[in-house]
Amino acid sequence: MARVDFYVLQRVDERSRQTFACKLAEKAYRLDHTVYIHTKTRQDAERLNELLWTFRDGSFVPHGLSGVSDAAAAAPVLIGSDSDNVESRDLLINLCDDIPTFAESFPRVAELVTADENCRLLSRKRFAEYRDKGHAIETHKL
Repeated sequence: MARVDFYVLQRVDERSRQTFACKLAEKAYRLDHTVYIHTKTRQDAERLNELLWTFRDGSFVPHGLSGVSDAAAAAPVLIGSDSDNVESRDLLINLCDDIPTFAESFPRVAELVTADENCRLLSRKRFAEYRDKGHAIETHKL
């Protein structure tokens, strides 16, 4: 069973959610962990790809987009939106409304929740699904 951490943000906007995903990926990378960030769409993945270069001055997080090249797939942080052929890594950062089908193969999952009411409602649904499957769940209010 995976450990699932819900990070509850005080802000409503999606940009703060993506920025926190970058910070979390950076922290995991510095601890020598591999990360897969799962986004809703390819456009979201491309935006996150750009944001990882600029979210903080002096930050360097080696990353790549899934499906672009073998070199990108070998990066410590991989970003993608497809649910096919996702290989397990140390951490899954989920930015989708549902639990990805491949989430079970990851030892740790991070769910990022904004203050937006719809986002919170969907996260409660995911929380219940993880709980019902027996995962260890932690909630962090930021």
